[in-house]
Amino acid sequence: MELEKPLKISDFIRQLRQQLDLSQEKFAAKLGVSLRTINRWENGATVPSQMALKLIEEMLEKMGKADKRLAHKSLPKSEQREDS
Repeated sequence: MELEKPLKISDFIRQLRQQLDLSQEKFAAKLGVSLRTINRWENGATVPSQMALKLIEEMLEKMGKADKRLAHKSLPKSEQREDS
């Protein structure tokens, strides 16, 4: 039986953006970051800041609990709020 591996943050960001049916540009605008920032997150060149992760988590909360569970599987524990 194979255990489910957590997604890399870069893959998680890409999948979330695609699930929201947003271009990198529109996703960047929703988060208040640049297109280049989203591109760098998705390519693994950088990782989102704690503030950006909080905004992403808020987006997930608006989407519903199923997607929030995805975040718990994907985001490193230190990047999740304790009350979520």
